[in-house]
Amino acid sequence: MLAQKKPMPGTTAGRVARSAVLGVLRSSAFAACALLVPFLVALVPVLAAFGLLGSPWSWSNAWSWAALALIAVPVTLALAHPVAGIFRQLIRRWTSVHMEAGFRELPEPVRLSTGYWWNGSSYERSYEDARMDLRARRIAEPAYWREVRWAVIAAATVGVVCAIPGVALICALCLLLSASPLPTALGVLLLAACFAVAPWTWRIVLPLAQRWLAPSADRERSAAELKSQRAELSAAHDAEIRRIERDLHDGAQARLVSVGLDLAAAERLIRTDPDRAEVMLRSARDGTRASLSELRDLVHGVYPPVLIERGLVPAIRTAALDTRLRVAVTGDDRLRLPSPLAAALYFAVRELLANVAKHAGTAEASVRVAAEGGLVTVTVSDAGSGGASLRPGQGLDGVRRRLEAFDATLDIRSPAGGPTEITVRAPCA
Repeated sequence: MLAQKKPMPGTTAGRVARSAVLGVLRSSAFAACALLVPFLVALVPVLAAFGLLGSPWSWSNAWSWAALALIAVPVTLALAHPVAGIFRQLIRRWTSVHMEAGFRELPEPVRLSTGYWWNGSSYERSYEDARMDLRARRIAEPAYWREVRWAVIAAATVGVVCAIPGVALICALCLLLSASPLPTALGVLLLAACFAVAPWTWRIVLPLAQRWLAPSADRERSAAELKSQRAELSAAHDAEIRRIERDLHDGAQARLVSVGLDLAAAERLIRTDPDRAEVMLRSARDGTRASLSELRDLVHGVYPPVLIERGLVPAIRTAALDTRLRVAVTGDDRLRLPSPLAAALYFAVRELLANVAKHAGTAEASVRVAAEGGLVTVTVSDAGSGGASLRPGQGLDGVRRRLEAFDATLDIRSPAGGPTEITVRAPCA
């Protein structure tokens, strides 16, 4: 058996001493950071008392307090972000907790053909100006005002509590320098109290910062969901562009090329063989008619004209005629929704009806559209075999993800054996 290693003498005392010293240093660092803004503001009456600001400070003069408040506000607004950044760095270094700032990611400025830089909000003469403008606009973000709030809260809580070990240490050293027994005894007691509380005072920073400085879990989750929705929309947009390009290349473009060849052949034969030229012209006319029909279908797939001209309910009714189902569509034909929302609901209904025709095993379906209290509800029902569910990567999951961009929800009721009822609810106010 291996001999058990005996603990080195003084190890526990060394750890305690090290913890106390680190506690004093860390508490003092947090206190200095938290009290930076109040210290700079407090310099105003101090400097005024020495006549360095042009006029003396008066505790009874209301204008002196008004001037102090006017100075405190810009100092707090200017130093809130640096102070919060120092707190995050110290917390990450001493607790290994990474605390996000919560600011949105700055877009990369793009240089235009005119020579100006576009940063998503304004045109600037240089790249640096465009980035500076973006950073200046961060004052409107909730993350910045959360940092301003933290600067005030930290001064009143962290600054007071974390200053206790440092103040006690300074007072203890001053008392220990005295030759009298009583001050020396008080100095020893203060020194003991200082090292006793030092390992704990700085630890209040983390829970306070998580409560008042860190972004809430809901905001982080919302940001992640928004990022996922953007990715979904980008992928859907890219797929739609590719589909349009493919349809144009394989359909209308090829047919128009054929029409051009027929017209060229007819032009050559118009004098030598009029009969064949007439056949070529007839073929070109038929090709032109077919090309127009394909272009109409393509445009209809991108954004149906009836949706613009008459609204969502008539557009769904028209789309229902293109399916092999017997679809009963009910709703107010006068209902008008914002174009992006109307398009999203229209294509969602088309996909849901396609799923009914493909999987439900029934020839009938119904669509109900209603709007009330700032909420539009679209319900697609069928009496088929049921069993519809949200499976990652499947059609219904894709519909749900695309609708989430409009804060819409997808509710599925589809027991085995049917019937199936899928309800989409979206704010429309």
